[in-house]
Amino acid sequence: MNILLFGATGMVGQGVLRECLLTPDVKLVKTICRTATGVHNSKLHDTVVADIFNVVAYESQLSGFDACFFCLGVTSAGMTEETYTRLTYTLTTTVAEKLAQRNPGMTFIYVSGSGTDSSERGRSMWARVKGRTENALLGMGFRAAYMFRPGFILPLDGIQSKTKSYRIFYTVLKPVLPMMHRAFPKWILSTREIGEAMLIAARTGAPKPVLETKDIRKLLQVDLWDRKAKVEGT
Repeated sequence: MNILLFGATGMVGQGVLRECLLTPDVKLVKTICRTATGVHNSKLHDTVVADIFNVVAYESQLSGFDACFFCLGVTSAGMTEETYTRLTYTLTTTVAEKLAQRNPGMTFIYVSGSGTDSSERGRSMWARVKGRTENALLGMGFRAAYMFRPGFILPLDGIQSKTKSYRIFYTVLKPVLPMMHRAFPKWILSTREIGEAMLIAARTGAPKPVLETKDIRKLLQVDLWDRKAKVEGT
């Protein structure tokens, strides 16, 4: 597979990138980013752009992909709805429209969040905007589109959030996070698991377009059972 990755330097994006580079059937990972990932791998090609909103400037780099993993995201804290909409809905849908034109057979996977409001009418601003973004993506005509809604995320493999408040939060909870992950598997996913699940969805699909944490975990479990059955059947 050839994978296009947005948000490769964020916490989720770092985990997704790691899993893509470790997976044998991924032949190319191209990132579109404002700063290079700093990762050195023969599969990886970083495309550094000055203005990610200026899609026309890098549109020629958007063809020939089997899947796009869109992991770009910002916290809505302190933002107006107009600003958050521009950074979330406008950017995502502008990129997606170009991708759908150039890669009609693509699978598009968007990292949304637990609590997203598909009705677009709820009281929570960020949830409405995320819901509007999801609904637009699901109607764009990709071969398949999946909205991933993880809740609490456990960073592994030295991965850190770029948001200072999140880094402090994870540092404080670091001693108990592994125990929480084991105790509450329906609510917590690791960065590895999110990356693995995206690859599964890109490779073989998922049972529904919107996947909450429990659905993402089920996708991982079904894939594990399938692989085990194949090994036992050989």
